[in-house]
Amino acid sequence: MTTPSTSPAPPARGRRRAPSRMERAAGRATALQRPRVLLALLLLLALTCVMLLDGYLRAEVGGDQRVRTGASASDVPDDVLDGGPILSFPGGQAATVSVPDKTIVLTFDDGPDPTWTPQVLEILEKYDVPGTFFLVGSMVSRHPGIVRDMVEQGNEVGVHTFTHVDLSYQSQARVTREIEQTQLALAGAAGITTTLFRAPYSSETDAIDNYSWPVYESLGQDGYTSVFIDTDSDDWKRPGVSKIVEWATPEDDEGASVLFHDAGGERSQTIEALPKYIEKMKAKGYTFTTVSGVMADQQPTGAGPAGGATGTTGSGDSLQAAHHEATGATLYEGKALIAAVAVAEWTVPALSVGLVVVGVAVMGRFAMMLVLARRHHRRRNSRRFGWGPPVTGPVSVIVPAYNEKECIEATLRSLARSTHPVEIIVVDDGSTDGTAEIAESLGLPGVRVVRQANAGKPAALNNGVRHARYDIVVMMDGDTVFEPDTVGRLVQPFADPSVGAVAGNAKVGNRRTLIGAWQHIEYVMGFNLDRRMYDLLRCMPTIPGAIGAFRREAVLQVGGMSDDTLAEDTDITIALHRAGWRVVYEEHARAWTEAPGTLGQLWSQRYRWSYGTMQALWKHRRSLTDKGPSGRFGRVGMPLVVLFQVVTPVFAPLIDVFTVYSMVFVDFRAALLAWLAVLAVQLVCAAYAFRLDREKYRYLLMMPLQQLAYRQMMYLVLIHSCVTALTGGRLRWQKLKRTGEVGTPAGTSGTG
Repeated sequence: MTTPSTSPAPPARGRRRAPSRMERAAGRATALQRPRVLLALLLLLALTCVMLLDGYLRAEVGGDQRVRTGASASDVPDDVLDGGPILSFPGGQAATVSVPDKTIVLTFDDGPDPTWTPQVLEILEKYDVPGTFFLVGSMVSRHPGIVRDMVEQGNEVGVHTFTHVDLSYQSQARVTREIEQTQLALAGAAGITTTLFRAPYSSETDAIDNYSWPVYESLGQDGYTSVFIDTDSDDWKRPGVSKIVEWATPEDDEGASVLFHDAGGERSQTIEALPKYIEKMKAKGYTFTTVSGVMADQQPTGAGPAGGATGTTGSGDSLQAAHHEATGATLYEGKALIAAVAVAEWTVPALSVGLVVVGVAVMGRFAMMLVLARRHHRRRNSRRFGWGPPVTGPVSVIVPAYNEKECIEATLRSLARSTHPVEIIVVDDGSTDGTAEIAESLGLPGVRVVRQANAGKPAALNNGVRHARYDIVVMMDGDTVFEPDTVGRLVQPFADPSVGAVAGNAKVGNRRTLIGAWQHIEYVMGFNLDRRMYDLLRCMPTIPGAIGAFRREAVLQVGGMSDDTLAEDTDITIALHRAGWRVVYEEHARAWTEAPGTLGQLWSQRYRWSYGTMQALWKHRRSLTDKGPSGRFGRVGMPLVVLFQVVTPVFAPLIDVFTVYSMVFVDFRAALLAWLAVLAVQLVCAAYAFRLDREKYRYLLMMPLQQLAYRQMMYLVLIHSCVTALTGGRLRWQKLKRTGEVGTPAGTSGTG
């Protein structure tokens, strides 16, 4: 039990009161929580970044699959359109280079691919033939080892953009980004950059038009050499091995830049055709070289802006080797990119597996709740069902109160109208707002006020148990209102001598606001369906603090309410199970409670609930090995609570994350339909829960919005609690601000 604190004296006029010990402790606790909140948000941000990076790598951003055809080429110099396949800009002027006769430049597009590129490299190494590979940056970042092997083997590499888009449709900024990101990927993968470039969808010079020509000019001014082809194998059409070899063979012993593909689809025909092609060309006396090899031996044919010859010699900068060693920031940024992609490549598939597991668990939980809740309802409402002889003796009702001046009157007046004989014990836990005085001034019969120095709710409840005159004690919160028959219904299960505690049906009284309506849906659908399920399985994990009844003998047997955790209700419930007592749910005993009215208060309450539940589960972890009837909670309840209240909710955001991911990067319509299907299942469960509790269905209209906003907040709260638990943090009780809005019972459950 914590050391009681004294109530602070009122401040002197004109002087600011010094903060009390409790206020200073609360301030320190708040300060300690800020880093954990930041850590939780950083984890969420990191996951978001990983998902965005993975989606971007798969070239699905915006779904830009446009390919320009049939555009005019009036602005393109004729010598470029009719010149050789290698285009550079030495001295700032366009110049082309042709492949000499009896020479082949083998070029490959769209790689690297983990299946086909290694086979291509193996063939090239076997025949001692170099290749020039135009690589897609996203593929480079995902398969850096293949690129490293490619370069070490003596092959050349060039830029084929990062996401394989038609650059003629893109802004200058996008073009620059596509090139620079690919260079970073090459730097991280193989420690090099390159001056070679080939645009997607523009393999031959006649594909240059007025839209793409400025792109080539700009890149040329930056030192890039654009590489086109003379001969296309059209292997992507998969026409057959013989056709691929035939179409890739130049006529009349001419030299040629030849195009194959080592990625972008099923390339088994390419793999089969490539050695046949190499053998055929070698038999015809051809030699194989790279783009740089051609440029080093040939003099470019120049063209000015209007197509005039420039006569530039082949000794310019463009004739230098294509590869350059990556240094400085480029190298380190490239390595960081490769590392980030490696994380994304591992994380996303792992999360996908987790998504399947979570999805199955969530759907399984819904099915289990529906089946067991229906069975529970039919059994408990059967005419033949009964607990035993009616319980008519008086009971003690304990109301722990700390600064409840807005609510205490409504709470006590509701108890005074009880149809069951009760004594009411108000335990004032050091209130500073006159709560005790209000309770005494009401003059209600059977009400006793017990004062204590502030020591917390568990201590207040234990104090109330010590002062209780009767064998059955009902515990409730100071902001809760009972219906007249609530106590009578709540204590009937004690006719069974094996029952040690009874959980009542807590309902949200202030449901007229949006936040209140969301919590109303949660209470009816989640809490009460859960309790029906756990009751039938005989492993109820929590008796709600708002409404619960106990045998005084059972409470004393387990040592009373413990302050070891922030969820004293869960703690004592599990302790009662382990002591061999039965805990049941009485759906007809209703209590109306004031739910948090702001998001901040809601966060504080649920944060404490989540963290306290984890504390209680950890405290009673040895229940897993309990034997006999008292071990049922450990065998059944503990696994279910851990799975459904900790593990599944922690990973449940995967469903929403992957929904957004799929909408942006995969298939918007399919992802939306899948999300709506899950929502429909939840609506069915919620509608059935509302039917069992005889609630009005109109609140379900707010459920889609609840899934979009409220549920995400609950996920973040639980993640925050997990971070706190893993980092060894401790929380204090956090008093919620009350309004007294739940002034009288809402009547029967159907009033809405």
